[in-house]
Formats: sequence, structure tokens, C-alpha cells
Amino acid sequence: MARRYDCNEATDRATGLREAASAVRRGELVVLPTDTVYGIGADAFSSEAVADLLDAKGRGRNMPTPVLIGSPNTLHGLVTDFSEQAWELVDAFWPGALTLVAKHQPSLQWDLGDTRGTVAIRMPLHPVAIELLTEVGPMAVSSANLTGHPSPEDCDAAQGMLGDSVSVYLDGGPTPGIVPSSIVDVTGKVPVLLRQGALSPEELRKVVPDLEVVN
Repeated sequence: MARRYDCNEATDRATGLREAASAVRRGELVVLPTDTVYGIGADAFSSEAVADLLDAKGRGRNMPTPVLIGSPNTLHGLVTDFSEQAWELVDAFWPGALTLVAKHQPSLQWDLGDTRGTVAIRMPLHPVAIELLTEVGPMAVSSANLTGHPSPEDCDAAQGMLGDSVSVYLDGGPTPGIVPSSIVDVTGKVPVLLRQGALSPEELRKVVPDLEVVN
């Protein structure tokens, strides 16, 4: 039976974060609010938990799960060949609605799907998400919806779709909006905007003027 906690109430929030952290460590799934939409998350280093996440969404391995982190410092252990321009994007827009696609460390023991040696990684601007990520470390997190359905802006919508496939729901109230993060590929010499979301090309070019845009 899924448990749900109101993170706008201090005692419930503390209990919910503790229960969510325990669930993640057991390889179970949790739903958490972010600064874009609600996400369904699992321990990024548990291949079984990530597989369960994909199953819960009805999503294939051809759509790998992004990773959320609680601090830019975590990047040092996760990515390689991270350019100066990539760090400038991190400094300017994290925490926030910017996802970076980077080469992950070859030594990492994780299976996020068919990533071809890369990882899509982000630090969200939401206190509940940051607190959980700080406690448990990197999490594989995707939007908390069934594939093909709208991304949820509140916990009711997420729970209505995912039900008891999730152990703990952290209800942080409605999210600020449904605009997704912008995705920038930093694996090459020039950053490439793969998806325009909350950040426009113009905003990004203030930091990386040579940004290219995929049409």
C-alpha cells in the first residue's frame, strides 16, 4: 500500500522524507515534486529499481532515465570530459530547469537504459527534491506519468496514474508549471540545444554564445 505525505506540513514532511529515503535504499520507487513536474524516482545505481521505474511508466529502454542530483559537486564522480562551457552552464542555471547530456564515467555500475555512454543530468530547484537527493544520492527520475499521458502537475495526478507501483508519495502541492527543462548536449566541442524548454536559446547564449540548436 502506497504511503503519501504532505510536505507542506513540517512533521509530515520530515516523516515523508525519512520514509522516502528508506524506500529508495530498499530499491523501491518514490514520487517527488520538482521545479517542473512531479517525478518518479529510484536509486540510480540499482538496475532492478530503474527497470521497475521503466515498467511502472510503460517506457522502454530506448528512452533512458535522467538522473537528478542534489549538488553540482556530485558531477565530479559521475561525468567525464566535462568542458569549461558545461561548468559555466552549471554555474549559471543550476539548480534549475537545465538538463545536461554528458559522458558518464565508464566505471559507473548503473543501467539507466540504452544511454550509449551518456547521462542526462540535472539539479532541480525544489527544496523537497534537494533534501531527498542530498540524503540518498543520485536518483534516476522521470516524469511521474504513464507514457503517453500528460506529465503531472500535482500529486493526485501522479498517484492516479501510478498507484501502488510507488511506495512513497511526497506531496509538495502544485508544481510551478509544466514547462520541461531545456536539454543541452555537452558531449562535443560545441554545446547543442536538443530540447527548448524553460530556458530559451537566447538565455543560454548569454553564457555559451556558440550554442547550436537542433531543428
